[in-house]
Amino acid sequence: MPVSRSDKGTSRSLNDEAVAEIYRIKKEYPRMNATQIHERLVQESFIPATVSVDSVQRFIRHNDLKAARDPNLRDRKAYEEDAFGKIWQADTCYLPYITENGHSRRGYCIMIIDGHSRLLVGGGLFYNDNAYNFQKVLKNAIAAYGIPDKLYVDNGCSYSNEQLSMICVSLGILLLHTRVRDGASKGKVERHFRTLKERWLYTLDMDSITSLAQFDAMLKDYMRSYNTTFHRGINGIPPDRYRASKDHPRKPASRQWLDDCFYNRLSRKVRKDSTITIDKVCYDVPMQFISAKVDVHFLPDDMDSAFILFEGQKFPIRQTNRNENCHTRRNNPVINYAKMGGAS
Repeated sequence: MPVSRSDKGTSRSLNDEAVAEIYRIKKEYPRMNATQIHERLVQESFIPATVSVDSVQRFIRHNDLKAARDPNLRDRKAYEEDAFGKIWQADTCYLPYITENGHSRRGYCIMIIDGHSRLLVGGGLFYNDNAYNFQKVLKNAIAAYGIPDKLYVDNGCSYSNEQLSMICVSLGILLLHTRVRDGASKGKVERHFRTLKERWLYTLDMDSITSLAQFDAMLKDYMRSYNTTFHRGINGIPPDRYRASKDHPRKPASRQWLDDCFYNRLSRKVRKDSTITIDKVCYDVPMQFISAKVDVHFLPDDMDSAFILFEGQKFPIRQTNRNENCHTRRNNPVINYAKMGGAS
């Protein structure tokens, strides 16, 4: 008769310290999944990298450590829209550090996924997780696929800011935010980031990546591969669902219209010397706006294209050059004081 194993239900690949750490992590971070726990255990040397994620997953499953036991978890239902472009989800994933020109910096992956087709409509790698980088990813996605009805994002500063709100109003997009500290509500993009790490990131030799441009090109290759791979959630490939309802999203009126929608906007009062200040930098404006409150439209990385919009017209502004202004002829009237004094 076969004898039942004495260590049934335990893991031979996880030592006692690793097991204790798993219990601690699940108690402190009940929503952390097995892949994330495995990564932390390896980073903190509780287990060697040769121990598989499956070992951690089996241990959590056999010991009933699923996050569903957490009483603070919200009741959720699986859902999806019935057409492409009805809702897009966006988020940022922290990636490993890369060394470029002798400087080590963390990479940030900003990704947008369509809630119906699971198509990755936009993505990019950056050294900063900020509002303007997300705006660039969103603009490229809209140029390629049209304007979504809704945009679902979290409350991070990259996604919850006045500029994004104004951009969405200009585009006619309903901007939705998750509840605070409820990233799980963006389930589709969150699940995709797990897939990104397991299928792509963990297979890379990070030491061979020497620039952000190289890393970003590799990400674009991954996105093309993902978008043409069978997806169990939709029982097909994303492009098939996209093609079935691709006419639903509205198209931008023109490229110029789309560019104008994505300009950042600020209000400023023009000083007596015909200047305004943006981010501690002084700019010259046309003198007819002295003492007036003006609306400035600009791109943070291209201030040469900044302008004042007034009654449908664009009036360019430029960074102040005080030395050059010393030699600029003023359009002031010449006063003849001899004539003002009368005959002597």
